[in-house]
Amino acid sequence: MIDVLVVDDDTRVARVNAAYVERVPGFRIAGQAHSAAEALLRIEELPHPDLVLLDHHLPDESGLAVVQEMRRRGHQIDVIMVTAARDLATVRTALRQGVLHYLVKPFSYAGLRDKLEAYADLRRALDRGGTAEQTDVDLIFGTLAAGAVPDLPTGHSPATAELVRRALLNAEGSLSAQEVAAETGLSRQTAQRYLKLLERSGQACLTLRYGDAGRPEHRYVWSTRA
Repeated sequence: MIDVLVVDDDTRVARVNAAYVERVPGFRIAGQAHSAAEALLRIEELPHPDLVLLDHHLPDESGLAVVQEMRRRGHQIDVIMVTAARDLATVRTALRQGVLHYLVKPFSYAGLRDKLEAYADLRRALDRGGTAEQTDVDLIFGTLAAGAVPDLPTGHSPATAELVRRALLNAEGSLSAQEVAAETGLSRQTAQRYLKLLERSGQACLTLRYGDAGRPEHRYVWSTRA
């Protein structure tokens, strides 16, 4: 599980964001904070969270000041900014301080789920260890090979789509959503959603396997035309 600390000066917004996080498979809330000082205290007190969802506009210090102080104290915790701050100076500073994603308020559950799934993909890619091919580096940095999964609908993660695409490409035969989930570490529901997306784009072909009884099993294979 990926433990998340939610930091927002608005307690209602913090509760909503925490509820969103809990809906994404593989994530759980480690705590909430409503100021920079409280955020730093939670980081020291809690078993270190893996990820901080961090607002920029806090009552005592900025979110970026929190990131800077975290780094000064030696905490290499990952950060996703969730903020109404839209000025490019703030975005540039966040990038230079190693913030992984930047989500502008207001956002939907799908928008946050997209960022969290991409973050989970990043962790899986890095946790594999060993050496990296260019395609692995592209995935880690969130830049896919040109044309791999074009025109993704809102709320879909390119990195997640690439994981599913590569699972199909590497398979010796067709795969079910459950098998893709086991191969990629995604939930079955997420794997099914991206398999349907690839099918609609013509990059995957749907086949049906009939058993002795009940509904046929949906299985997917990479299209030779893709």
